[in-house]
Amino acid sequence: MMVRYIDDHKNRFGVEPICHVLPIAPSTYYEQKARDRDPGRRPARYHQDEALKPEITRVWRENFEVYGARKVRKQLMYYQNRDQAMAA
Repeated sequence: MMVRYIDDHKNRFGVEPICHVLPIAPSTYYEQKARDRDPGRRPARYHQDEALKPEITRVWRENFEVYGARKVRKQLMYYQNRDQAMAA
């Protein structure tokens, strides 16, 4: 969200002056822009989260789109444990 704000206003004020006012370091802004250009620079956690999104969506939809994050996580853990037990 802050990166988008900086993008919208950097031509008028510049990146560094905006970052001085906002709680974001210029290096953080530039790193995020580099990650947007090159997805290979994104952290492993990002790729793991992306791989889980379809499974999270499936569990959420199977439960009438009312489960919150805690219940979706609990259900995913249940499926993981069940699958591991069946494989053993």
